Amino acid sequence: MSSEEGLSSAISDWLFSNSWWLLLPFIMLLVVAAFIVAFVLLLYMISPLISPKPLKLKGAHVVVTGGSSGIGKCIAIECYKQGAFITLVARDENKLIQAKKEVEKFAINDKQVVLCISVDVSKDYSQVESVIKQAQEKLGPVDMLVNCAGMSVSGKFEEVDVKRFQSLMEVNYLGSVYPTRAVITTMKERRMGRVVFISSQAGQLGLFGYTAYSSSKFALRGLAEALQMEVKPYNVYVTVAYPPDTDTPCLTEENKTKVKPYNVYVTVAYPPDTDTPCLTEENKTKPLETKLISETSGVCQPEHVAKVVVRDAVQGNFSSSIGPDGYMLSALTCGMSPVTSITEGLQQIVTMGLFRTIALFYLGSFDSIIRRCMIQREQSKASDKRE
Repeated sequence: MSSEEGLSSAISDWLFSNSWWLLLPFIMLLVVAAFIVAFVLLLYMISPLISPKPLKLKGAHVVVTGGSSGIGKCIAIECYKQGAFITLVARDENKLIQAKKEVEKFAINDKQVVLCISVDVSKDYSQVESVIKQAQEKLGPVDMLVNCAGMSVSGKFEEVDVKRFQSLMEVNYLGSVYPTRAVITTMKERRMGRVVFISSQAGQLGLFGYTAYSSSKFALRGLAEALQMEVKPYNVYVTVAYPPDTDTPCLTEENKTKVKPYNVYVTVAYPPDTDTPCLTEENKTKPLETKLISETSGVCQPEHVAKVVVRDAVQGNFSSSIGPDGYMLSALTCGMSPVTSITEGLQQIVTMGLFRTIALFYLGSFDSIIRRCMIQREQSKASDKRE
């Protein structure tokens, strides 16, 4: 064997004996990938064992505040389709009677009942407690409470009347606290129940023009997180829904009237009985910046929102989001919020970085919108002065 052949053979033997070191990183990567896949599959297998047991709506008593129109009425219809007994709570008796007729069209059996109660859930806790008690005497303990009563006001911070801040907190926050306080003790005693708060995407992200509205909707999340920690050991689960702008009807200031409840007299103090901004009325006073920013997430129909909210509430999911934007916002803002399953937490961990990157582009576009509007106004003022 020549010296060249010997050298070549030695090099070949060395490469063969040491080549596995070159493959080691790839082997480790495959092992890690296999471990992750196995771990994820395991989580999917065991997550149903630790998730809440779904609530059966057939024969359940569902109370919906703000139930005379919009998302509230659609949620009542969705629950009624699944066999629930419904109590509609709102301020306008005439709208309640009309809503009752609409809900009753979707009955699946002759035993179902729709009860109407006219009361302002934001003004007097003792009255709210009294009417909820009477509803339970007629239809049984409340299995699910859906807090839909709410209102919206938009405008620049310094232009919004300070009384509006108070009224929004009363309706959007206390209007959910009072009914919840009236049912939660019984739910804990029965070791079952669902409480739903209808917040808004403006309750996840503070937006231009919503200094008053966003604050009241953010408050609902704090209430929901603290309450969930208290009632989870009793098999009671809280859901917070974050719908985008929803095409709902509303009442105007001129529609304020005194209503005659079935058991109390209440003066309607604030509009409207909706849980999201009424696009038709609110857009008349909504700042241009707010309109342009809101349009980036589109407009949802209340029927679709209702289906998603009811589904998540029945499953016991803490967060209920609508659409891709809503899912991204929920993942981005999850923070220390409760999770219903291990897989939900894992999804949030995996997607957080990507969603934060996307969110930065959204925030940049919002800032750009605001700057352009400011420049246009300044140019318009300068033009008016020259004329």
